[in-house]
Amino acid sequence: MSATDGMRADWAGKDFYAVLGVSKDATADEIKKAYRKLARANHPDSNPGDTAKHDTFKAVAEAYDVVGDAEKRGKYDQMRDLYRSGGFGQRGGGGYADAGATGFDLNDFLRDRGGTGGGGGGFGDMFGDLFGNRGGRSRPQTRPRKGADVETTATIGFTDAIEGVTVSLRLTSDAPCPDCNGTGGKPGTRPHVCPECEGAGFVVSSVGGAFSMNETCPVCGGRQLVYDEACPTCHGTGRGVSARTIQARIPAGVKSGQRIRVKGKGAVGEHGGPPGDLFVVVKVGAHRIFGRKDDNLTVDVPVSFAEAALGAEITVPTLSGSAVTLKIPAGTPNGRTFRVRGKGAPRKDGTKGDLLATVQVQVPAKLDPAAREAVEAYRAATAGIPLRANLFES
Repeated sequence: MSATDGMRADWAGKDFYAVLGVSKDATADEIKKAYRKLARANHPDSNPGDTAKHDTFKAVAEAYDVVGDAEKRGKYDQMRDLYRSGGFGQRGGGGYADAGATGFDLNDFLRDRGGTGGGGGGFGDMFGDLFGNRGGRSRPQTRPRKGADVETTATIGFTDAIEGVTVSLRLTSDAPCPDCNGTGGKPGTRPHVCPECEGAGFVVSSVGGAFSMNETCPVCGGRQLVYDEACPTCHGTGRGVSARTIQARIPAGVKSGQRIRVKGKGAVGEHGGPPGDLFVVVKVGAHRIFGRKDDNLTVDVPVSFAEAALGAEITVPTLSGSAVTLKIPAGTPNGRTFRVRGKGAPRKDGTKGDLLATVQVQVPAKLDPAAREAVEAYRAATAGIPLRANLFES
């Protein structure tokens, strides 16, 4: 039997149910309750200097890591059954056979369940995930990693924001080092399993109480492998810089400050992983005439005193270029807003907001003699109307 399988046979010889004080038929809730109780009682933070309780805490955590997970628990139970039946007896060629005379072949059992049998797989491949690949493959398979997300800013015109536009963006983002292809090692050198995480890519750290969490390994950065000599270009980081130009579509109706996601246009992934995403923060320039309020466009429309007092039909521009006729009723006050349906910004559902036209009554700075005479006559005709009487009422 190899050292690797001997280690797992040792694991199979441990009764994790007994460590947690529960039966083999215990429910998931009963196992969790027992674990929490034991972890709280034996946690190193609560028992400084008590080596025995520290060891108990480790054993409890080890047991719960296996039987507290439904999939791992099922495989552990199978492994325990094989152990009790003598299924770890070694035979020639690196395979395994039952220690008894039943003719049971463990390799056949594993092969039927997706294992590789003797040689380089079998038992280790089937149960390796129970133990975080400890002592398993000497060269762990490096996991694909998604590329980082990238964020940039695009400034567009007011009309482009309403109608939509395609913009060219020059991006500089993180990418695998071109010399070492992201491994972090000097080209031509061979890697070995990270001694810190033992090839897992992560380490377990306590966050207080009875809980712990996985963190990216600080030595290998999650790559699982390390090199004795670092790449001279990236100094072991495995990362470089990529500059490129892409075309991004800004949808119609976008608002200033809105964040647009462009899927798959971020940094390149590692080891066959997918690229990250690009996020474009849109800044919209101002318009000479129009403004915006939510999905509505706004415009101030100057009118004369006569048009406001007597009523009129006036022409109002729209952003699309085609003007609309707006009827101003007699006696319209300054600042009144009129709504023109469907002339605003597009919405996600395909409809459009409205155009809000606010009238601004204009007072002439200078009057010619005829206009002054007319205004004087108007003042005389309305002299008896107390416009400011309400200001002095208590």
